Amino acid sequence: MTAPFAPFEWMIAWRYLRARRAEGGVSTMTWISVIGITLAVFALIATLAVRAGFRAEFVDTILGANAHVTVYSSVYVTDSGRTSRAIEEYDALAGKILEIEGVTRAAPLIKGQVMANLRSQNGGVEVFGLTLEDLKTIPRVAGAEDRWGDIERFNEGIAIGSGVARELGATVGDRIKLISPNGVKTAFGTSPRINAYEVVYIFTAGRYDIDRTRVYMPFAEAQSYFNREGRADEIEVMVTDPEGVDGYAAPLLQAAGERALLWTWRDSAGSFLRALDVEDNVMFVILSVLVLIAAMNIVSGLIMLVKNKGRDIGILRTIGLSEGSILRVFFICGASVGLVGTVLGVILGCLFAIYIDPVFSAVNYVSGGGVWDPSIRGIYNLPAKLQVADVLSAVALSLGLSFVVTIFPARRAARMNPVEALRYE
Repeated sequence: MTAPFAPFEWMIAWRYLRARRAEGGVSTMTWISVIGITLAVFALIATLAVRAGFRAEFVDTILGANAHVTVYSSVYVTDSGRTSRAIEEYDALAGKILEIEGVTRAAPLIKGQVMANLRSQNGGVEVFGLTLEDLKTIPRVAGAEDRWGDIERFNEGIAIGSGVARELGATVGDRIKLISPNGVKTAFGTSPRINAYEVVYIFTAGRYDIDRTRVYMPFAEAQSYFNREGRADEIEVMVTDPEGVDGYAAPLLQAAGERALLWTWRDSAGSFLRALDVEDNVMFVILSVLVLIAAMNIVSGLIMLVKNKGRDIGILRTIGLSEGSILRVFFICGASVGLVGTVLGVILGCLFAIYIDPVFSAVNYVSGGGVWDPSIRGIYNLPAKLQVADVLSAVALSLGLSFVVTIFPARRAARMNPVEALRYE
């Protein structure tokens, strides 16, 4: 009795795979099957890489340009009888929060929306009032890949996003007017406040909505500009483990007091991230069907091969080959096609993910530009992140389907009666 997958079984399978149609083989069908599996695996890996890239880029820009947790106050009544949400003892509160294990930054913040003007250009912007020390701890601002000016001069002016600069036509050194409707209160009502500030720093955070709307102003100046003397609107908190931000809720609330409320980055972006996760699962299922359809080409090719090789099967059974040997011969034929197609698909998919920038640039050039609109998609280019788990899942799916669908025509060949196979020969 021969051992399973003996050398002669591999030899016979190889001869059948490379045989031409005139010799009773299905070489053309073999190549069609290989190409189908290759394209299906390539599409699956490329899609999973792009989806992973979208999520990683989105999360990175959120964590790199925004607070991981925002601490603010619920509405309360002041001594003068007015309602307020301002934080008065903001320095003491920030100090308490910094004492919490895992907290790396606690920055008092002033926040407001104003209109920016330069010459004849206008645009709505969101002003963030921070100290220079706190601004320098924001990775996507202080460490932006594209930046102009000197962040050390922040106390002498303002820092603006590259989208704001582009909208207003501003460069470093220009003076931008900021117009707030909630200005100075007079006997005749509230008059708008108009101040001009020099642009000392321009940054690109990597998110279109941030770069297009964000302006940073020195904290003390923001207090004066927005009538917040001695107060802060909220405390921006950053932690060492943003993915586990929910675990910081209890100590933060305890440190911040009974009126404190929390808003995490997951609260602001959670629905989008959940939508991405659902889309990942749906795309995997859809592309799995594509792999299954490609694997069906193996079945059709093997059925044709079994039909064409009926005489050979009869002879092989007559000279002593067992049903198991015949099954393994045709299983090797089908599995080899799936294996080769999977390997080629993995190579193409990985190359696409690694070299996605030049590939996308070529597509953009051929189409005449304008393929990617950052104002709609939020980021400036198509991201891709190759993950080992995604590649392994694609490989397991492709090989698993290829091996399973191969068994049925292989069993048909193994159970063929040698007498019937040779009856008309």
